[in-house]
Amino acid sequence: MVGGGAADLSPSVAVKIFSAGTAGCVAELVTFPLDIAKVQGESKPSLEMIKYRGVFGTIFTIVKTEGPRSLYNGLVAGLHRQACFASVRIGLYDTMKQVYTNGSENAGIGARLLAGSSTGAMAVAFAQPTDVVKIRFQAQVRLAASGTAKRYSSTFDAYKTIARDEGVRGLWKGCLTNITRNAIVNCSELVTYDIIKELILNYNLMTDNMPCHFTAGFAAGFCTTIVVSPVDVVKTRIMNSPPGRYSGAINCAFIMLMKEGPTAFYKGFIPSFLRLGSWNIVMFMSYEQIKRAIIRYQQSRDSAL
Repeated sequence: MVGGGAADLSPSVAVKIFSAGTAGCVAELVTFPLDIAKVQGESKPSLEMIKYRGVFGTIFTIVKTEGPRSLYNGLVAGLHRQACFASVRIGLYDTMKQVYTNGSENAGIGARLLAGSSTGAMAVAFAQPTDVVKIRFQAQVRLAASGTAKRYSSTFDAYKTIARDEGVRGLWKGCLTNITRNAIVNCSELVTYDIIKELILNYNLMTDNMPCHFTAGFAAGFCTTIVVSPVDVVKTRIMNSPPGRYSGAINCAFIMLMKEGPTAFYKGFIPSFLRLGSWNIVMFMSYEQIKRAIIRYQQSRDSAL
């Protein structure tokens, strides 16, 4: 990613991978209650939805009825996911950009899109088990609320149980579908951030510092929500539909478009943007600062020798 500060001089691939993984965990820690609120709100029957009106209404209800700690149910699985996903899809983005441009620093939009989709797909292929475990834990929280016994006692127990009962392949369930979605998300987030930050610096609108990173992160979250919302709405519609209603994702999207119009693909846009927008802001600001802190430490260590 572009940068002009002295502390940004040639961070190694290892620094970028570590910074990205750590920043992903920081963002997950800060925004996890929004994810829990989204999952909890979507899982409630229509008669109970009055208690879960809006993201912040849902958070308030969860805290009131289940306690503050319930906002972080499954956090360990979420941190595992981000440590693996973010380190690969974000940490290797600049490296893949140089691969597609034969080492040139002037990457076009095509090379950026290819780099984003490549690292997004690589992250899923490498870290899909962490996503499977996170989803199972969120499902377990919903089942526990209805009185069903817990299936997994801990995050590590979930990995062992899934591998034992379903085989190692069970940890990679839904891998191909997730590769497609993550490639789209990664392109939206990283390419938007990269281009917006580059424009801000090229036109001297801001210096390469936190306000610039906040603005570019906000834009990345907004664009990602616009691109990903239709995919998520169709996915949720299919998951909640009775068997046989839709023959596939394309059929579902076509029926929605014909019966409900284009706006149907953006139902729940505000809650999605609150979650994705805040995650991108926190993650990119953390990524830039962690990367710089490591470079400053390395420079001070080398100068002391």
